[in-house]
Amino acid sequence: MGTPDFAAVSLNALLNSKHEVVAVYTQPDKPRNRGKKISFSPVKELALERGIPVEQPTTLKDGEALEALRGYNPDCIAVAAYGMILPQSILDLPKYGCINVHGSLLPKYRGAAPINRCIMEGQSESGITIMQMEAGLDTGAMLLHEKVDIPETMTATELHDTLAELGGRLIVQALNDIDTLVPIKQSDSEATYAAKLTKGECELDLSKPVSEVLNKIRGLADYPCAFTYHEGVRLKIYRAVQESGRVIFTEVQPEGGKRMSMEAFLRGRGHKS
Repeated sequence: MGTPDFAAVSLNALLNSKHEVVAVYTQPDKPRNRGKKISFSPVKELALERGIPVEQPTTLKDGEALEALRGYNPDCIAVAAYGMILPQSILDLPKYGCINVHGSLLPKYRGAAPINRCIMEGQSESGITIMQMEAGLDTGAMLLHEKVDIPETMTATELHDTLAELGGRLIVQALNDIDTLVPIKQSDSEATYAAKLTKGECELDLSKPVSEVLNKIRGLADYPCAFTYHEGVRLKIYRAVQESGRVIFTEVQPEGGKRMSMEAFLRGRGHKS
């Protein structure tokens, strides 16, 4: 069960393992981008390429969804960034339960945006936790985890890709060792929450300390992207550096324009290099 690119990497790892993927569950198709053209999720695209049955229920909270799942008779349900809540009836269905690929070192950064939030808050490490799912939000017992370092210049996109690959490897390992893994209870007292990103928090406050501004730019790159205004033009800020104690934008995108270097943007507005 999963929807975006992060989940597709785990699905690909499972498809290339000894484990049989009997079906894939992903979010219903939605209009995307400016043209509002209906497009498939990355997970659905991969499943169709590999000939795997695809289910896209609008809810899992009715008897119909439970009966459909029961028909596949899964030993285990692997979940990664699915975007839908699994009711207790489904959590209890498989012999080995439902296990989740989470993009943080639990119990830190439970919630929807762990990758972005940890960079926005200047953390130096992150990781993947494979956990046994339960009714609470990312509160289940931990089965496996592995750390990764976050260099000072790493963006959320780069960390996402690193963790996606790690998640794919660890979900396969977890299923390989499912009979011998020892669940470790999370410490609720150490838990932090990574709330879903909102458009309102993407605007930069350039009066904040340089490190905080740079962390926000890195943590929101390359989506949804930090922004500010320059001479009345709304600018998405993709990359920036610190120079002489100041934040220097290096890669931007003016509203309605293309992504470009800050130097090219300024030249286009008549500024000298």
